[in-house]
Amino acid sequence: MNEEKRFLVDVGMRDLPFPIDVLSKTDPKGQRTVANISIDARIMHEFEADWIDTFIKIVHRHRDHIGTASLRHNIGYYLKELNATTVKVTFEYPFFIEKLTPVSREKCLVKYNCTYIAKVPSLDDKVKIFFRMSIPCITTYPNSDPAKARSLFGQLSVVDIETESTKDVYPEDLLALVDRYALAPAYSFLTKEDQEFIIEKIHSEKKTSVVMIDEIKKELAGDKALASYCVQCRNFGILHSYSTMVGTEKSWWVPFSGEDDDL
Repeated sequence: MNEEKRFLVDVGMRDLPFPIDVLSKTDPKGQRTVANISIDARIMHEFEADWIDTFIKIVHRHRDHIGTASLRHNIGYYLKELNATTVKVTFEYPFFIEKLTPVSREKCLVKYNCTYIAKVPSLDDKVKIFFRMSIPCITTYPNSDPAKARSLFGQLSVVDIETESTKDVYPEDLLALVDRYALAPAYSFLTKEDQEFIIEKIHSEKKTSVVMIDEIKKELAGDKALASYCVQCRNFGILHSYSTMVGTEKSWWVPFSGEDDDL
């Protein structure tokens, strides 16, 4: 065999639109959505010519039950059929959650952007699962002065949470976590009474993104099923054309970001 063909090469497919079923706490069957599927693999050079056909064939072979629940098992097919040393499959998709507005208790559907990633380095290793979700909310603009009457102002914040866990992480639970510690949740619809309630809350209560992120971190740090987590908050002030960011994380290379008893 020609040794020049035996080096490893990274190949990939990006953003294949495909219907999938994704994990939902409120629906045991999962929520039906459309994901952009991306696949990365490290394969031997001699298989390079056939990799894209293999990607597409595997996706369509499992078209009737492709989704987050089945990906843990199906990812092994990619390793075998590509003769790959590592494979990563990414689902990027919108997830819809029904919420009740704060005063009128009207129902509204809110869309959240989610990413589900499965990685496996070999057939003998366990699949690593990462889940990422972006959650908009309202926090206090940092230059607000609470000493002056009605001088507190709100800003749009987007909390990005990524977890690596040994158990399923539900988007509904991450949403509840952010909404619990934000100054105010985000909605897709508000009545006049709801708007008045949230405006009054913004002008009378203070909750900065720094404080919110710290409270979210403390709760995530108490979850022993999380191998790692990363929380970032992007803030969009009304006076600037750019956003600011504050964040924290716990991983194997950040030893002091979890609970004190883990130090």
